[in-house]
Amino acid sequence: MTRLALFDLDDTLTDLSGAFSRWAAEFAARHRLPDDAASWLIAARRGGPMDRFFAEVRQKFALAEPAEQLWASYRARIPQLVQLYPNALADLGTLRAAGWRIGIVTNGMQDNQLAKLHRTGLAKAVDGYCVSAAVGLRKPDPRIFRLAAQNCGTTLTPGDWVIGDSPDLDIAGGHNVGLRTLWISHHRAWPQGRPPHRVAIELREAVRILSEEPAPRATAISPPRPGAAPSKTD
Repeated sequence: MTRLALFDLDDTLTDLSGAFSRWAAEFAARHRLPDDAASWLIAARRGGPMDRFFAEVRQKFALAEPAEQLWASYRARIPQLVQLYPNALADLGTLRAAGWRIGIVTNGMQDNQLAKLHRTGLAKAVDGYCVSAAVGLRKPDPRIFRLAAQNCGTTLTPGDWVIGDSPDLDIAGGHNVGLRTLWISHHRAWPQGRPPHRVAIELREAVRILSEEPAPRATAISPPRPGAAPSKTD
């Protein structure tokens, strides 16, 4: 049977943290900010809404540009700085050659995320993708994973996987929709909450784990009835 692996994008397939560090150095130099500004920008990026982050940046450094303009400039620049983790395209190709379908589920603005997908070659390397701003849903909402499966030309089954670096968005989202979960830890300890089914330090290890997983029997996951709670089964 064909199985589906739904990957997160940022800090799972692409090194967004590295790109952000390069952007912070550029931003500080361009705006002639204090020597410690780049470090402050990196520390202030905590994974929350980026419009709020840029409002904080504007206030912190008394910048003239509106926060919306700063954010738009960031979205235009960051796809040019972001890089795939080593061997990412080859690793995804290995899974596809073994019969997996590969999808990407990412939260973020459409212009920013689509630019990353196309500039890195991921758009052509996967069977489909789903960007939160394009569909009006965000992880960990179960519906965005179902939409991603549809975009990959299939439906979810309990043998499918969600792979990502975020406990709250990827792993919780995978649990919410009844899928297997694989957390890319980047050497972090699991924080709290329902743990993932498997843990990998980095992408290459995650791909190896998936490659070694035995195929389960096919059972489609049906959408919950109106008013019913999302499925919490493994």
